[in-house]
Amino acid sequence: MATAQVAAFLDGNFAYRNRHQWVALAAISPQAGLAVIAAEDQRFGDHAGFDFEAIRKALQHNAAGGRVRGASTISQQTAKNLFLWSGRSYARKGLEAYFTVLIELLWPKQRILEVYLNVAQFGDNVYGVQAAAQAFFSKDAAGLTRREAATLAAVLPNPRRFRADRPSPYIERRATQIEAQMRALGGTRLLDTL
Repeated sequence: MATAQVAAFLDGNFAYRNRHQWVALAAISPQAGLAVIAAEDQRFGDHAGFDFEAIRKALQHNAAGGRVRGASTISQQTAKNLFLWSGRSYARKGLEAYFTVLIELLWPKQRILEVYLNVAQFGDNVYGVQAAAQAFFSKDAAGLTRREAATLAAVLPNPRRFRADRPSPYIERRATQIEAQMRALGGTRLLDTL
C-alpha cells in the first residue's frame, strides 16, 4: 500500500488514495477466508509457514519450462505484504522466509488469515477484503457470498490485470474451480479447525 502511494506521489498524482479499511475476522464472511485458502494455500492449516510439497512441485514445473509457477503460502504472502517490497530477488525471499517464521511462531492461523485478508491487493488501489467488497459488490465483507468470495480470490494472482467487478471468462472459470475446492475442503467448517 505504501509503495503504491509513494509511486503515485512521485508521478505527480497527489489525488491518488488507496482504498482500505481494516475489519476483524469476525466481520468478514467465512466464505472469504475459505476462498483464499482454496485458491492460494489449501494446506494452510497443516503447515508451519512453508508448503514443501508445493515448493517441490513448483520447482519441477518451472524446470520443465513454460509459465513460472510459485508456491508461496498465505503466511509467506502475509509476510511479504506487511514487511517487504514486490519483486523477485534472493534477498527479498530470504527476508520473507525470516518474517514467515516469526509470524508462524507468534500468531495463530486465524490471525494470519485475518491479516492476509486485510492487506491483500484485490484491484488497482484496492487493499483488503472490506474495501474490495465495497468497491466491487457494494456491500461489507461480512455479506460476501461464496461466489463473490471466490471471484475475489480468483483475481489474487494479478489484481492489476484481473477484475472482480468485470470478470473475464478466465476469472469466471477460476472462480468456479475455487468454489469446487471450497466444497472439497469441507466448506467453512475448515475455518473452525485453524
